[in-house]
Amino acid sequence: MRSSTGIFDTWYTLTPQGVLHAFGSPEPDAQQKALQALLRSEQAVSKSEWGLTNMDTANLPHAQERQWVQLLSRPVSGPDTRLSDFIRHVIAPLSGQRQAVLASDSGFCLDRVGVEHEEAEAVSAAAADFSEYAKRQSRRGWQGANRYVSFYEDSHLLLPSWSFVPIWVDGSGYWLAIAGEPLLNSLALVELVWGICLAGNRFAPDF
Repeated sequence: MRSSTGIFDTWYTLTPQGVLHAFGSPEPDAQQKALQALLRSEQAVSKSEWGLTNMDTANLPHAQERQWVQLLSRPVSGPDTRLSDFIRHVIAPLSGQRQAVLASDSGFCLDRVGVEHEEAEAVSAAAADFSEYAKRQSRRGWQGANRYVSFYEDSHLLLPSWSFVPIWVDGSGYWLAIAGEPLLNSLALVELVWGICLAGNRFAPDF
């Protein structure tokens, strides 16, 4: 397809796995920052816009091999974050029970779906506790606490009752709390993080 310059082009965006990798660290490395650039524009970034420098830094062949980057034949527009129910619209499909909460790492409930207010507040407070724990462990040299947290009511550990997924955008931390089966391999995850990137301070902890 021709780009706005009249030249045939291709477009790139992140996959759900790519989002978890690129935005999964409070201090992203050069590769993660290059991949994050794919969700900084109002529409999917073209090959010419992304440029060879970003492609080299992101190690594009490796990123495609790991299925972090998706190649598109046409530009795709970013989400409309002006919608009042944007957050609950995109976090609902990430839960097998359609129950989820998006919280800041300071414990503020940004939005919820299928969860009562009191429980959402408790879940958000728990997210803040996990965030502080992860920071303490990072200072001690262990980065494993920065990943995912799950709790199980079933002793066979077949399905978590709650899972907590950390996401960092421009230094701000967010925790996606998912009830029941976490469905993270979903384009809704890309839409959520893309929306946070576009909205900027709108979804910051002091929102």
